[in-house]
Amino acid sequence: MRGWTQRGWSPGRLAALLVACWLTGCASTRSTSVPASEPAQVAEGVLMTAPSGPRIDVQFREKDAASAAQVRLAVERALPKLARWGTFDDTVTIVIHPNHAALERAANRSGYDFLRAWARYEQIELQSPRTWTLLGASQSQVDELLLHELTHSLMYQVASDRLGWTRKGIPLWFREGMASYTAEQGYRVPSLDDLERYWRTHPTADPLSQADTLYQGDSDIVYGAAHHAFTFLVRRYGEPTVRDILHAMSRGPDFSAAFTEAVGIPPETFLQDFRNYVRWRGFKGGRKLAPSLPAPTLPPPTAP
Repeated sequence: MRGWTQRGWSPGRLAALLVACWLTGCASTRSTSVPASEPAQVAEGVLMTAPSGPRIDVQFREKDAASAAQVRLAVERALPKLARWGTFDDTVTIVIHPNHAALERAANRSGYDFLRAWARYEQIELQSPRTWTLLGASQSQVDELLLHELTHSLMYQVASDRLGWTRKGIPLWFREGMASYTAEQGYRVPSLDDLERYWRTHPTADPLSQADTLYQGDSDIVYGAAHHAFTFLVRRYGEPTVRDILHAMSRGPDFSAAFTEAVGIPPETFLQDFRNYVRWRGFKGGRKLAPSLPAPTLPPPTAP
């Protein structure tokens, strides 16, 4: 220790260096992988896997080995459920972060206390499940979250490529709605009754067209509106239409043009149909009640 001090490595400076190294990922990391595609063939009764192809990689530190095992199992369970929308073109890396602060730094989202993960085209930032609660997360909780987040990455990959996915203008209601619908998270979000009440008591706010503005402060109602709007889309037009929207984007158009091509109406018209369905309580056995307040004039939706 004395020798380090003589060379300028005081105990305090050494401690600061070790902390900085840990925060920037210098600590030893491990990884495990799951093939993102189905086995290629069966030959003479032996299952043969493809020699290469997209993978779901999981990166973690040693103290998160148990969490990494949960994540790997969640990925294996998620892949068959994701196949309804398409297949991965590129490898997705899931990075397990040791705490919430590290997640916020990696996601570049400050003050989002409710976040547990953040998904991009090729990478998912994940707060270690062992830190979600005092007792850590259950396997079912990890399964649900990873299915949600992997839906995001798959959607981006089916709709575009590594360079173009951020320019498609996919609105938050569609992104979060598709992920929540796939992960069957309707039980977690406000009900259609709650959404009708919100619109009635907040006549100038709209969690669909103003989702990005309301997201941080009113995340529950934004997630609820997204889930119910996407569910309404699927029930009215079917899952094949959702796949048509994604594939239309992959050919070049942005979300608005792709939606119009696949559905036959612009997304703004669809969203107004959904608002009317909620305000007039069409979900109550077909009853159509006049709204207690006139429908507000909302600003046009803006792409995120």
